[in-house]
Amino acid sequence: MNLYAMRHGRTNYNELELCNDDPNVDVHLNDIGLQQARAAAERLRDVALDRIIASPLPRTRQTAGVVNQYHGLPIEVHPNIADIRSGFDGLPVEAYFDAIAHDPLHARVNGGESLLDHKQRVLGFVDWLAEQPQENILVVAHEETLRVFVARFEGGVPDGRLRDLAIPNCEVRRYSLTPGG
Repeated sequence: MNLYAMRHGRTNYNELELCNDDPNVDVHLNDIGLQQARAAAERLRDVALDRIIASPLPRTRQTAGVVNQYHGLPIEVHPNIADIRSGFDGLPVEAYFDAIAHDPLHARVNGGESLLDHKQRVLGFVDWLAEQPQENILVVAHEETLRVFVARFEGGVPDGRLRDLAIPNCEVRRYSLTPGG
């Protein structure tokens, strides 16, 4: 299977440097994000996608919708690729990082999940995905989620270095995924 993994386009919350993990909050693509999504749609235009799977957050579904203009597929939503549940929804990202600084891998704050909790959730999705019969699947998710993808598929990234990975908005990475692999 060819797995195309893509981060959503730039959003209003990216501009404000705020956390968002609540799918009921209107975090949407801004003008730059829409341009990024359109450019990604063009790059993926000739890929014969069989499925498009997005996280439940509006920014990923909106990005997937722009890409889907050339594919006409139902956009599936999967909760395991949602952004990390920070416990800081609507609050500055810097405040979240300050709150987990004492133990970035294991800290759970305000009812959120730890980085390692999130990683296990995403890896469970990858295991599930490996059992799917389609040839070409696009997954539209978040930087934190795609960091796990990079570590899993590209290797060489210890857990303590996951946050060092920068995944640009609407960057598409292609991976090969086989059952059990």
